[in-house]
Amino acid sequence: MTDIAQDIPVARPAPPRRSTGVFGWLRANLFNSVFNSILTLIAVALIVVSVPPIVRWALIDAIWRAPNGQACHGGGACWAFIGEKFRFILFGRYPLDEQWRPAAVIFVFAAMIASACFRPLWGRRLAIIWFVGMSAVFLLMAGGLPGMRRVETALWSGLPLTLILAVVGMLFGFPLGVLLALGRRSRLPAVRAICVGYIELVRGVPLITVLFMASLMLPLFLPAGMTIDKLLRAQIAIILFAAAYLAEVVRGGLQAIPKGQVEAADALGLSYFQRTRLIVLPQALAMVIPPLVNSFIGMFKDTSLVIIVSLFDLLGATGFALTDANWQGFAVEAYVFIALIYWAFCFFMSRYSQVLEREFNRGKRR
Repeated sequence: MTDIAQDIPVARPAPPRRSTGVFGWLRANLFNSVFNSILTLIAVALIVVSVPPIVRWALIDAIWRAPNGQACHGGGACWAFIGEKFRFILFGRYPLDEQWRPAAVIFVFAAMIASACFRPLWGRRLAIIWFVGMSAVFLLMAGGLPGMRRVETALWSGLPLTLILAVVGMLFGFPLGVLLALGRRSRLPAVRAICVGYIELVRGVPLITVLFMASLMLPLFLPAGMTIDKLLRAQIAIILFAAAYLAEVVRGGLQAIPKGQVEAADALGLSYFQRTRLIVLPQALAMVIPPLVNSFIGMFKDTSLVIIVSLFDLLGATGFALTDANWQGFAVEAYVFIALIYWAFCFFMSRYSQVLEREFNRGKRR
């Protein structure tokens, strides 16, 4: 009788109506305690108070077309300023008749980033794509080829300059940071001392100081008549600065590798380079994807500091556009516009890092 009773299916009672659907989600996430309920009500009140005026200023009362700044002052945002200065904000002082070249550079960067997000291309093919892409970037910006007049680096500005400084900084700063992290854990005292000294010295000063050293003090130590391009000096400073911070991030991942992994590699007869390349580094880098991306995002935003050495990146070109006497008083619109550009790039890096994190941690899930 007991076996028969166990075989009879028993209908499960339906869950309470308030524990499922929209009301269930609200109760579980926003009103699950008195404190959270108060915070939710405060947040809703702030949204009700702040969002309608912002929408009215940005969209409803906004001015989209105007001949000059005097005709654009009103109750809403003057997006006519962005329409007038759009090309200058994006391309800065680059010659007007040649601005198709920095526009093409932006598309080349977008294509390279898209290819890097396609995992089947990882390896030699991706390296070739990036080599060709970076070569095209510098050829387009510098010119000198038939049909393209030469443009000095002093005129490179706007979004292409920001992308060049950030992407090249990441491209060369990351492998240098990995080498520094490995050197800091080296058993050779001289190598370890050099790496530790470099990391602590660079991390102990702000990026502005490094840029000043590269732009103003470095030429004082060069032989008479010898000069180094200002953009190249700033780029090297960003690479060296980023490498020091990335080295500490990578070192954290290296320390998290279980000792048994290294012992197993030694037992298999792998050399130091094989063990590091095939076993240690892949696991270490997979563990530190969030802080790595955080460093990349910080580096992308810190490129705006090159304005102090007279390089006009996206932020610098925007500030220069605001000096036009015919378009005064529209700093809010300008900075909102470039803030959206910065946010788009940073949000993309953040979201893609989450995708990579899930991919690399898939084997660890139970």
